[in-house]
Amino acid sequence: MTVVDARTADAYPTRVADRPALIERAEPTVWASSIPGPATPDELAAHDRDGFHTVPGLLTPEEVAAYRAELDRLATDEAVTADERTIVEKSSQQVRSVFEVHKLSELIAALVADERVGGRARQILGSDVYVHQSRINYKPGFGGGGFYWHSDFETWHAEDGMPVPRAVSCSILLTDNHAHNGPLMIMPGSHRTFVSCVGETPAEHYRQSLREQEIGTPDPDSLTTLADRHGIAVLTGEAGTAVFFDSNCMHGSPNNISPYPRSNIFLVFNSVENALVEPFAAPGRRPEYIAARTFDPI
Repeated sequence: MTVVDARTADAYPTRVADRPALIERAEPTVWASSIPGPATPDELAAHDRDGFHTVPGLLTPEEVAAYRAELDRLATDEAVTADERTIVEKSSQQVRSVFEVHKLSELIAALVADERVGGRARQILGSDVYVHQSRINYKPGFGGGGFYWHSDFETWHAEDGMPVPRAVSCSILLTDNHAHNGPLMIMPGSHRTFVSCVGETPAEHYRQSLREQEIGTPDPDSLTTLADRHGIAVLTGEAGTAVFFDSNCMHGSPNNISPYPRSNIFLVFNSVENALVEPFAAPGRRPEYIAARTFDPI
């Protein structure tokens, strides 16, 4: 399947006005479908209600050890660290993320196609899926940088041309996530409200935003409204746990000032029926390794 050039009507305008807005979502979270998969009815109900669900022990301890070794290999491979797909910390120059990792690692490519992962994404989205983005994230102890509150869909819509929030992310923990080492935080139920952001997207914004995002982050009043309405869940868990969350969930993570590192594999699946068009609020497309424009089903 090839690149789609056509534009669709913009149901989620963002970065085009001088004031933020809250837009209630029209699309479902769990798409009605007869597609079978590993998610239980209770997990799908939680995903629909909260915008996410956790799967403890998705990976076995042996698999966790193998993927940790793969992350170590990638982080120390000179060809990988010199590649434009590798993002380093703004202050320490340590590896922060490696993008398009399923094309750099056969082990992670196999994980994408695993029924426990890709099959669950198909079940949630009600269609065949493709990998919109993949990466590994490192958050070392004593200085691993956080990610400010944001909706991934806001960025993917504005900068990549994703029409509607019919995508799901899978974060697989390769280290224990504690409350003190920069865990993922989500506002449960926030996936039902799109926060339109203020600020025009600069050219090649991704070069700065992958280290520290400023454009595309919600205003304090909108964040306070969502937090008052939904609360904040701190997602802790043992290595091997997976979190599947909707593309429009308001989420973030704090800096890691503990001695204990936090790392994960991050996979984004988009419905093949929601293929990218031209960016809705950016002067140009982001690179293929950040936003895939080949929509072949996994």
